Amino acid sequence: MIGRLSGTLLEKNPPQILLDVQGVGYEVLVPMSTFYNLPERGAAVVLLTHLIVREDAHTLYGFADESERHAFRALTKVTGIGARTALAVLSGLSADELAQAVAAQEVGRLTRVPGIGKKTAERILLELKGKLAPAVGGSAVASASTGVNDVVNALLALGYSEKEASAATRELPVDIEIADGIRRALKQLSKT
Repeated sequence: MIGRLSGTLLEKNPPQILLDVQGVGYEVLVPMSTFYNLPERGAAVVLLTHLIVREDAHTLYGFADESERHAFRALTKVTGIGARTALAVLSGLSADELAQAVAAQEVGRLTRVPGIGKKTAERILLELKGKLAPAVGGSAVASASTGVNDVVNALLALGYSEKEASAATRELPVDIEIADGIRRALKQLSKT
């Protein structure tokens, strides 16, 4: 799997770019939020990527940061949402705006995105509830140190909600070892 590309920007044709990585040209589809922040042609670019392999095509999607890629991956897991629709959503909303819309269950914000109707918006809100954390507003994932961040991500991977993971890691010291943090957080969760 191709997870990251670093190279020279050769072409910009929204939503596609051509990136030269040591002599190999990669066609990458990017959301408009990433596209607008790209430098001029000939400049160095680093993108996080997600490769989708299908019978008829290998398509590479690029993102400016991990929150965008995470939101894209979460969107593609929603029933009836493909990669193109996920790209359209992230072109209409930033990853943080999407997370805020999901947290507040705001159908109206999603229906403003071209191609997203009310039923699709409701499905997105339902299936992504608790899976995206806004970068603003005191979220444990966004504001905690790297060690606590890893503990929160481990708890989310174990199936705990964002709220439970945040509550369990609230009292952990900033410089805690990950294994110890997970152990203490699980102990805290078992008390509730």
